[in-house]
Amino acid sequence: MSLSGKRALITGSFQGIGLGIATSLAAEGASIILHGLADEATIAKAEKAVMDAGAAKVESYVSDLRDVAATEALIAKVLANGPVDILCNNAGIQHTATIEEMPREKWNDIIAINLTSFFDTMRLLLPHMKERGYGRVINTASVHGLVASAAKAPYVSAKHGVIGLTKVAALEYAAVGNRETGGVTINAICPGWVETALIEPQIQAKVNLHNGDRAKGIADLLSEKQPSRRMSTPEEIGAIAVFLCSRAAHNITGAAIPVDGGWTAQ
Repeated sequence: MSLSGKRALITGSFQGIGLGIATSLAAEGASIILHGLADEATIAKAEKAVMDAGAAKVESYVSDLRDVAATEALIAKVLANGPVDILCNNAGIQHTATIEEMPREKWNDIIAINLTSFFDTMRLLLPHMKERGYGRVINTASVHGLVASAAKAPYVSAKHGVIGLTKVAALEYAAVGNRETGGVTINAICPGWVETALIEPQIQAKVNLHNGDRAKGIADLLSEKQPSRRMSTPEEIGAIAVFLCSRAAHNITGAAIPVDGGWTAQ
């Protein structure tokens, strides 16, 4: 499959799952728009990875998605350089604490970035996709959009919201386009444990319980939830995103796709 001529915006893509999605789309020839909050060295490293993967072109933008005005300005700048065919909402943060110990500002930040920013980019870009009869929105949800875990109230709430938002948007745009144009689809990918910096604090907590043995710490962490006891890689999540961008996937919309090693099968 070729994504030559397609332009993809991936939020939160200077590292982790977002970068895995970006490099996967780049390998199919797409032009890539990276986004996030990072230092110059991290941005340069991400740009090189995307170009090395085969991107037709790479652009990078830095903005804080908690700020609606900044998000609107970001999308305006992106659109000034051409249409966006593929939107991958991936930006996300995490903070673990019980409800009674969760700082209100952490709740606000997680909801703003992990849910509200998805709504903002979608409301700004979906009308343009509708006009062209082709568009793909791929929202990075989580297994925590399907089930819950203690001490993650804002994260679980946001991810459940992402799946609800995905379903509503899918219904609103389901009849746009046709098999030839590819239509406009909106889906969510729901990863379980993925090898990223976001979960490193949780890994380290388990490693500490096993006297510094990282392999045992990871196995302990996965054994609690993920029957496969294997983490996914960002590139594996990216491969799913690539398929969802194909014309063959024109009738897959409103789906929440678990990639969780059997977590939600229990």
